[in-house]
Amino acid sequence: MTHNFRFSGTGGQGLITAGIILAEAAIIDGKEAVQSQSYGPEARGGSSKAEVIISDEPIYFGRVTCPDVLLAMSQEAADKFSKDTDGHSTIVTDTLFVKDVPGKCRERVDLPITRTAVQTCGKTLFANIVAIGAIVALTGCVSDEAIEKAVLARVPKGTEDANKKALQAGKELVKK
Repeated sequence: MTHNFRFSGTGGQGLITAGIILAEAAIIDGKEAVQSQSYGPEARGGSSKAEVIISDEPIYFGRVTCPDVLLAMSQEAADKFSKDTDGHSTIVTDTLFVKDVPGKCRERVDLPITRTAVQTCGKTLFANIVAIGAIVALTGCVSDEAIEKAVLARVPKGTEDANKKALQAGKELVKK
């Protein structure tokens, strides 16, 4: 099975790191993974996206042409990166920043991602990890063990416990 993900938002939200973490978790699980990224010239505040393809088979084309899952963490990102979604796509939005998604979808999942990061960890900084937890819970694309191991390998030392809480909080958002 192949999963195509696009994480989109604003520079500084940690979406590229989220893409790298998800790809690394897939590799830990013994799957094939490709990760790519693009962002505007601004250091923070410009649009950014990370794409991840996870597959049980070899990946011959490393670009997401139509995401199975689109994460939109800002309205600008929803407007810009949802144009190639279709009736098979799931669109996940952060309710704090996204009100409308112009793309087509099978399912739209609106979650209080940033609000949950603040309530759970005290900072918006953890929103990307909350989002990863939600996406893993929605798709089952990687194991819980692999995603936790990948998160802990990438986050700054001293933030491991907060990131574990953020990951779990994201999973619980989907279970509700």
